[in-house]
Amino acid sequence: MEEDNKNSQVKNKEKNSDRSVRPIDEYTEDGSVDLHGNPALKKKTGNWKACPFILGNEMCERLAYYGINTKMVNYLIKGFNQGNSTAAKTFNNWSGTCYITPLIGAFLADSYLGRYKIIAIFSIVYFIGMMLLTLSASVPSLKPPCINSNVDCHASTSQTGVFFLSLYLIALGTDGIKPCLSSFGADQFDEMDDEERKKKSSFFNWFYFSINIGALVSSSVLVWIQDNVGWGWGFGLPTVAMGIAICSFFAGTTLYRHQKPGGSALTRIAQVIIASFRKWNAKVPADKSLLYEVQDKESVIEGSRKLEHTDGFLFLDKAAIETGNDKSVAGSINPWRLCTVTQIEEFKAIIRLLPIWATGIIFSTVYIQMGTLFVEQGDTMDIHIGTFKIPPASLFIFDTLSVIFWVPVYDRIIVPVARKFTGHQRGFTQLQRMGIGLVISILAMVVAAVVEIKRLDMVKKHNYYNLKNVPMSIFWQVPQYFLVGAAEIFTFIGQLEFFYDQAPDAMRSLCSALSLTTVALGSYLSSLLVTIVTHTTTKHGKVGWIPDNLNYGHIDYFFWLLSILSALNFLVYLAISRWYTYKMPTGTRLEK
Repeated sequence: MEEDNKNSQVKNKEKNSDRSVRPIDEYTEDGSVDLHGNPALKKKTGNWKACPFILGNEMCERLAYYGINTKMVNYLIKGFNQGNSTAAKTFNNWSGTCYITPLIGAFLADSYLGRYKIIAIFSIVYFIGMMLLTLSASVPSLKPPCINSNVDCHASTSQTGVFFLSLYLIALGTDGIKPCLSSFGADQFDEMDDEERKKKSSFFNWFYFSINIGALVSSSVLVWIQDNVGWGWGFGLPTVAMGIAICSFFAGTTLYRHQKPGGSALTRIAQVIIASFRKWNAKVPADKSLLYEVQDKESVIEGSRKLEHTDGFLFLDKAAIETGNDKSVAGSINPWRLCTVTQIEEFKAIIRLLPIWATGIIFSTVYIQMGTLFVEQGDTMDIHIGTFKIPPASLFIFDTLSVIFWVPVYDRIIVPVARKFTGHQRGFTQLQRMGIGLVISILAMVVAAVVEIKRLDMVKKHNYYNLKNVPMSIFWQVPQYFLVGAAEIFTFIGQLEFFYDQAPDAMRSLCSALSLTTVALGSYLSSLLVTIVTHTTTKHGKVGWIPDNLNYGHIDYFFWLLSILSALNFLVYLAISRWYTYKMPTGTRLEK
């Protein structure tokens, strides 16, 4: 034991001596470490040199995900003989799982394993799921009999079991990747360094760009392969893409910077709540410097910087009031009776994020329309270019193209120009950026409503009520898709950056996962609104706003409803933005 202690002391001296012979500014200042747990060197780790491997992973992983996501409903109908409603429910359950379960992976990353290990482990699980899915669509004994068959048939129990096992292994894989990869990429930039902080903001733009490059390939090339070559190849190529994603991620291992996991965030929050209630009758001192905080330079939370005290939620400050009962029998501080200011501010930061998070649900409801009512609207329009038919769902590609167009324009043109007027290094604050996206989403719904009004006018004028495809080109829908894509550039990317930047250091993956849940909740809200509208507008024998034959309906009213809800949501967002208090790590300057 004595010999082990000596060896440990020698190693620590070597680490310290290594650092002492280098200028202090050669190391990152945000507490990040290299692969071996040593303080990260700026010139040898992180920054843009580490990002191509992360962006390559994201592009290939998204190609794999959308490669199976885009046509999964069709596969369920054709391969498993499921009806339209059953297939839709099966798909929604799986898709919802993909966007809700990331909270689990994020919690494990922040608390115990770190982002790198979680991404590595869950990527392998993801790949195993993709291989199983490919086998289930290729191997005769595993392949559902309904594929390429017009016979009324049903998959066996084993075939169904292998398919759903593969599907939910993929969902489990996304559990670890979705919330951690964007945060891990942002970890490569030292936010205590002004120049690297600017680059971090740019990283989020190119991260979202990578997502849409993958989506573009999958929604065009892979969809064609699935329709014209077969499901085996259609699922096999996304599996190869996922394999490339894993190789890309591991290739950058020696270059990455890592943030240490900080232990259970839920436990720390519970300690603040219980400690503050235990001191219900205690009075918070006017001089906040009297509140408990450790004297060391570093926070007691591993991998987290100290946070300065902020006003608001003063009741929680009671947890940092020192009393005679705060120590355990052994003489150490009892964390369930006394918490540091940093620990309390960590909880306050989460509370302040929740209202901003809630406003993202309405925006996601607008975004979801591209996969539902936009498609149904397009299905009633002229889908021909000569003899070629355009699948209405394929117009989603214009949203992707919009994102691909706007990312470099925003990053290289809009930000530098805006910076001259605002003086802000990002051009706009994160809150301003998200607000602009909310306004654009309102315009998208207005345009969709106007297009539908024009279509219904044509139906009424020429008595096209029983005509499936009204002679009005589906390309009238392009502007609404393009506007939604522009809105994503501002709001979705703004959310990625905002939730990373404003999250406590030791809870960044968890907050990134929280922002992802708005997509799932937006989908659920959209379904709820359709249910309420259908129930309300079909009373007394009326056809309602969204009947099977849209020529008799008024989905323009539904689009107007979303426009109004989005406008009200924007007003609420403005009020919340004015109220919001930015977190303030010790030693940094406040930049709104």
